[in-house]
Amino acid sequence: MSAVRNLTVGEQEAGLRLDRWFKQRFPELGHGHLEKLLRTGQVRVDGKRAKSGTRLDAGQTVRVPPLPEGAAAPAAKTRRATVLNEHDLEALHQAVLYRDDWVIAIDKPAGLAVQGGTGQRRHLDAMLEALGFGADEPPRLVHRLDKDTSGVLLLARTAQAARALTAAFRGKEVRKLYWAAVAGVPKKAFGRIAVPIGKRAGRDGEKVGATQGGKEAVTLYRVAARRGKKAAWLVLSPLTGRTHQLRVHCAALGHPILGDGKYGGRDAFPKGAAGAPLAKRLQLHAREVACPHPADGTTLRITAPLPPHMAETWAALDFDPAVGEAAAAALENRERSAAPAGARRRKS
Repeated sequence: MSAVRNLTVGEQEAGLRLDRWFKQRFPELGHGHLEKLLRTGQVRVDGKRAKSGTRLDAGQTVRVPPLPEGAAAPAAKTRRATVLNEHDLEALHQAVLYRDDWVIAIDKPAGLAVQGGTGQRRHLDAMLEALGFGADEPPRLVHRLDKDTSGVLLLARTAQAARALTAAFRGKEVRKLYWAAVAGVPKKAFGRIAVPIGKRAGRDGEKVGATQGGKEAVTLYRVAARRGKKAAWLVLSPLTGRTHQLRVHCAALGHPILGDGKYGGRDAFPKGAAGAPLAKRLQLHAREVACPHPADGTTLRITAPLPPHMAETWAALDFDPAVGEAAAAALENRERSAAPAGARRRKS
């Protein structure tokens, strides 16, 4: 076993989750072992207990307890990069929606995981060096999207930008809008879904779901268009950021997102006019992100077009994408009028 150590978080590590920091520094330390060390208070950040999702700031001190010899040696590299061929590299560069000295925004394609996991070798986190664009270091992830969700994903190009963007997400200064096609049509054109979300066991292993003992989760929605009683287009604004929140909330509303078999089951695959499912892939898209720019605080607003598989669904359902902007504006007005004066979001 190694001795107790107090390690300082470096500038290039600012904004990392604590579990990711351990993964980079001590790659042989299993996640379960780390969680046990956290639960028992053996790992501390600046002398205080911490959780695996705690975001780190440069200069903080992490107490590292005695570790098995196989896990005690710091990693030689902080990230194992994926070698991209020319086609993949061009596609990744084509996905860039916005770039300056502080921020990169990309249009993440559906099917690409943001971070690695069990059996997940191909993911964006391992490709970030390809988005360096001449900088001394690769950009950093500051939030996530589900693997099967497309749309706007922000990256920080410096440690300072990572700290600012992470603080904005924590402080709920970031406004996120999603477009989704759902099965059936909600009775109300505007609604607020407040259903706690937590982990629960199922036939396919542990997954998140609506549960009374879960964490607070709130989503606002607006019906932008409908196709008879078969399907509707919802503009969604999550006020909290729980895992799979929108998928769980739409299912809890009784209108699962089309193509979402995990949470909607068979109801997520209603038949179209020809008897075939309206959609076979998840119809959820991160349409827009608006946040304070880390340089000067002015509002940075990024939008992403519908991906091809959702554009096909929109065409099949005769949804006009231009309608979404009016629905988003109406949703934002309702959100602002409903929020307490001290809790209203930053205006553009």
